[in-house]
Amino acid sequence: MNQPLPVSAMASAAEIFLGRQPILDHKKQIVAFELLFRSKASLDDADVSDDLLATSTVIVNTLSQFGLEQVLGNKLGFLNVSASLLLSETVNLLPPERIVLEILEDVPINSQIIARCQQLKDMGFRLALDDFEYRSEYDALFPLIDYVKIDLTITPVAKLPEIIKFLRKVTSAKLIAEKVEEEALFLQCKDLDFDAYQGFFFAKPTLLKGKKPQPHQTTLMRVMGELLGDVNLGKLETMFKDAPSLTLGLLKLVNSVGIGGGRQKIESIRQAIVVLGQKQLMRWVQLLLYATPDGSAGGTLMLQVANRARLMELVAKKIDHHQPNFSDQAFMVGMLSLADVVMQTPLEQVLEEIGVSDDIKSAVLNHEGLLGELLALSDVIEKGDFKAAEQEIEKLGISANDLLEIQLETMQWANQITA
Repeated sequence: MNQPLPVSAMASAAEIFLGRQPILDHKKQIVAFELLFRSKASLDDADVSDDLLATSTVIVNTLSQFGLEQVLGNKLGFLNVSASLLLSETVNLLPPERIVLEILEDVPINSQIIARCQQLKDMGFRLALDDFEYRSEYDALFPLIDYVKIDLTITPVAKLPEIIKFLRKVTSAKLIAEKVEEEALFLQCKDLDFDAYQGFFFAKPTLLKGKKPQPHQTTLMRVMGELLGDVNLGKLETMFKDAPSLTLGLLKLVNSVGIGGGRQKIESIRQAIVVLGQKQLMRWVQLLLYATPDGSAGGTLMLQVANRARLMELVAKKIDHHQPNFSDQAFMVGMLSLADVVMQTPLEQVLEEIGVSDDIKSAVLNHEGLLGELLALSDVIEKGDFKAAEQEIEKLGISANDLLEIQLETMQWANQITA
């Protein structure tokens, strides 16, 4: 059996930046990802559409070699297409049952484009209109469209009811609110009966003054504090026995990706402690902070924080800082960076109660130090700010291809633990 080519070999013609942003339903569950990409060479060029065709072949090859499942899990993938990419044979290489072709707003809707869209629909592709603003030429395209995306940074909220009413009359397409960055805006869009939402509103904390953590969260903080010191096995066991739901959640998480190469399943907290060791147990406990009390690990926030922490860990290993436990610290910084969201408690308070080091605290709170630079890198990648990502990797001394390989490994791991 042939081994897949490394990403560095596939991307030799162009260094690519890849981003992945979740698209959520009413319950804040992920239904799809938009895949964002630019070539490194084009970052100073404002014309994104020209870059799409040049980089799309590399992206298609990357997805084909690495496996679309690793990047998307079992979700749909939205992919931006310019007119040239839409008309190219490159699109034919994509699996139509997994990909939604997102037609950019500057694509001229003429007879050639409409005929091509019909052909792609016949092949099984789904089509979306990006950054929708009504143009009369869309009338001929509406019957072929499956999704319409409305960018809330360019469309005033006051105009949404009228736009939605119009779209519901002319198309059966699902409507997606894009650039939803605040919870209040999500609730407004939900009331307007959008079908899905894209943006990071789910990761913006709602801090309630005087709010106390839930009992299972308090236990987890105590466990993390214990793991940062001299571990007492009996004390750890007692903590988990006093919180059976946390034990169940830990076992679910650990078994979801397998331990020891899949040779054994973990069946008790004592076995988990012995087999995992202190460092790995700390990792799973940190992840458990983002799971629900019943051990459910499928939430959007957990996927984001798992992506963030794993990417930071792998970049830390790549740059070889020679500092003991540096990659473990990087993982912890990523994992704790969103703790205020899930606990609805200020980060300063969360970190104080756990008792983390000053380096970790300053990295989480202020993006300071090398650990802070790793957190800044993960943040700009999540936002799809590839110009900023280029600046961050230059400071860290890694290439765009290094980052792409790390991202693909990160996505695979995060998809596994949140499946």
